[in-house]
Amino acid sequence: MNTHTRTDADTDRTAPSPEPRLDVIGIVTADMGASLAFYRLLGLDLPAGAESAPHVELALPGGVRVLWDTEDVVRSFDPSWTRPPGGGERVALAFRCADPARVDAVYETLTAAGHRGHLKPWDAVWGQRYAVVLDPDGTGVSLYADRGPAT
Repeated sequence: MNTHTRTDADTDRTAPSPEPRLDVIGIVTADMGASLAFYRLLGLDLPAGAESAPHVELALPGGVRVLWDTEDVVRSFDPSWTRPPGGGERVALAFRCADPARVDAVYETLTAAGHRGHLKPWDAVWGQRYAVVLDPDGTGVSLYADRGPAT
């Protein structure tokens, strides 16, 4: 992942901590336009026209950044990089929804837009409504919400 590009969020950061902290979530994509369109459907405010860029980044509230790099960008600094076999996981992401009904609605929005559902919404034993949709590169993106106390 190309983590060297500075953003406006960098100027708001305090001095580096002696302990590592999560700073970047990186996504390697085969199709930048398709990937950005998918994540826009999940509410990420990505810059217009970014589809043609080989590298895109977005600062999230709290300062963590999400970066997208094309496979060619990754190969430019890591010539031995290869796509995971079978389109396997490149990163794991989970989006918290406001409530269980919203999990179902977001799952429906994404699958209606042509994205592949992996696990339809279900009530998980750990107390959440949960679903998984695959992004255009085959990465599982979890959708979840707390179910609340049993009635």
